[in-house]
Amino acid sequence: MKFLFLSLFIHIGGFAYSQTVPVDSLKADSLHPEVVKKTQSRSYNINKQYDFGDLTRNILHPHKKADTLHHGSGITVVPNIAANPTIGAQIGIKAVAGKKLGTDPSTLLSVGATSASITSKGIIYFYLNHNIFTNANKWNFQGSLVVSKTVTPDYGVGIGRDLSTTNDLAKILEDPTHKVYTIHSYFFQVREKAYKEVSKGLFLGAGLSFDVRKDIQNKDSTGHSTPSGVYNTQHGLPQDHYSADGFLFNVEYTTRDNPNRAYKGIYFDAGFRINQTWIGSTKNAVQFTTDIRKYVSLSEENPETVLAFWNWGSYLLSGTIPYLELPGTARDGTFRSGRGYTTQYFKGTEFNDTEAEFRFPILANKFISGVAFGNLQTGNDEQGTKIFQVFQPGYGAGLRVLFNKATRTNLALDYAFGRFGNKGFFLNLNEAF
Repeated sequence: MKFLFLSLFIHIGGFAYSQTVPVDSLKADSLHPEVVKKTQSRSYNINKQYDFGDLTRNILHPHKKADTLHHGSGITVVPNIAANPTIGAQIGIKAVAGKKLGTDPSTLLSVGATSASITSKGIIYFYLNHNIFTNANKWNFQGSLVVSKTVTPDYGVGIGRDLSTTNDLAKILEDPTHKVYTIHSYFFQVREKAYKEVSKGLFLGAGLSFDVRKDIQNKDSTGHSTPSGVYNTQHGLPQDHYSADGFLFNVEYTTRDNPNRAYKGIYFDAGFRINQTWIGSTKNAVQFTTDIRKYVSLSEENPETVLAFWNWGSYLLSGTIPYLELPGTARDGTFRSGRGYTTQYFKGTEFNDTEAEFRFPILANKFISGVAFGNLQTGNDEQGTKIFQVFQPGYGAGLRVLFNKATRTNLALDYAFGRFGNKGFFLNLNEAF
């Protein structure tokens, strides 16, 4: 019954398609220190919060009292209901776990997730990923395993600039009419990075990533008269397969208090990806990537009231990137950037996305919260447009449902708008960043 009720609840949310003023500083300083400490502790007391487990207990066992002596389980198992313009509607099963490993109080939360799902657009997807911190954060291990049958909408290369060229191939590669092509393929990924803490919050890391595409088919094409066909021909890439296998070298700095839903802190990761043919890559390439996030809590009484900022970028320094590996919309590590557009609606060899989000509780028990967000994307093309020359906006708002207060896992329901008629409902677990 719990499973059925959970499914019903999420389906109701899916069918819909998808403040508290800060404490006065003078007054706060006038309070007795013990009162201030008590107020701050209450703000983070999860026993004062209400999540989906509490809702289920109250409906199925209305006379059973909440267990306030424990923080609850760090594991959330739910139907993997999701939706966005890229995948359509999705159904599957998903498990998300969070736990602090070790006894040192400074140890950051380790998280992991796995899921198997199928979508209305024929996508079959399985993944297993982790972000693990050992005791006292001496080591951080990040990795993923992906096996999938994918269906990728393709709108060509570029950032949506109107072309003045008469070159037919250029018009196909960067289509000003935004015609959509459909690319079918099988995708396999194995990625692992190991970071060593060299100073408090500062990590140096290295790893490997193997990304393989097989049986690539463009169902809407004849010959090579599609953006991917033109790109592959111009860059000497096979039309039906490729491998992007490379070494990863990164520096990471983090002070955020929770990776699922941060109230405060900074996250920074920058590094090089070096694809090499001698380890199996179809082409050599060197890319530089950055991921910068900042969280500012606006209230001591309600620390969930947050201004969050995110900048993600990827830049080709040399070599050739396969077409479906080009950085673009929603091509960050969690595929959540650029809400308002389908995955890779914009793309290029250089790409940058900047986002801001205001998060605020709606109910006093934190069960329902809200967000408002906006983003700007920019990239280059192969027709003379440079990165940071043209920007495309996206914006929207959404609701959050607290699923697991122990790990701050929540259900995110967003509706977003973009240019060129783009809009859609985005449903996922946890924040976009």
